[in-house]
Amino acid sequence: MIGASASLMETVTPAGGFSEEELDAFHRDGFAISRGLANADWIDRMRSVTREHLEREVPPLEFEADVRYPGSPESLESPGGHTVRRLLQAHSRGMVFTEWVSRPDVVKRLEQVLGERVYMPLAHHNCVMTKQPAYSSDTGWHQDVRYWSFVKPELVSMWLALGTERPSNGCLWVIPGSHRMTIDRTRFDEKMFFRMDHPDNVPLIRDAFAVELDPGDVLFFHARTLHAASRNHTDVPKFSVVFTFRGASNPPVCGSRSATSGEFLLPSPG
Repeated sequence: MIGASASLMETVTPAGGFSEEELDAFHRDGFAISRGLANADWIDRMRSVTREHLEREVPPLEFEADVRYPGSPESLESPGGHTVRRLLQAHSRGMVFTEWVSRPDVVKRLEQVLGERVYMPLAHHNCVMTKQPAYSSDTGWHQDVRYWSFVKPELVSMWLALGTERPSNGCLWVIPGSHRMTIDRTRFDEKMFFRMDHPDNVPLIRDAFAVELDPGDVLFFHARTLHAASRNHTDVPKFSVVFTFRGASNPPVCGSRSATSGEFLLPSPG
């Protein structure tokens, strides 16, 4: 299944949207890759904002010490305690991020997979992921909907690589087709991470797919797709821009965290 998915994801994409094969692959596997969707100019502009805001520690930030994942510093006062994990609220950090999610070829793809007008909730993702050479952490297997509250668990995330992403520097791994699975609660731990020691989980994890990306490549993945990532084992920082989207008929639950921070209605390309 993984080999077939990789083959379909590499098909030539028509201008403005996914090809039929890519769209079929997304619905079947829960993810699809658009190669070279952002050119060098887009990448340079986003990396410039990222570097500046990291250097000045422009809030809001999430530090590795905040999450307490394997590899994280024990506290903000520990060595590496101020290693930034995420630059939060990327949408408000520079027009380049708003322009990026508003591009017709981006919105078209999102409308194809969601089947309707697209909203971008600002409460989830909406960040630049920064995986540093030292003190970065391992993120266990999980589904993004574990703490999200929408009418339906049907959301899509868009992950733009601002540099090379490989297993050595902590690229994402995904389990194809996991977004279509009904998974019993007992197969997750108390923090809703997919248990690596559960006998029903082991064969799925063994067949996981490494999402290797080059600068400008974009991964679109369903919010129920199981994914994980290791820490950065190289000496070069890794930066990725991540946003999440919902369809017009799938609003956040009133009073939940998902309903905070507002939303952005993407301009439909028609």
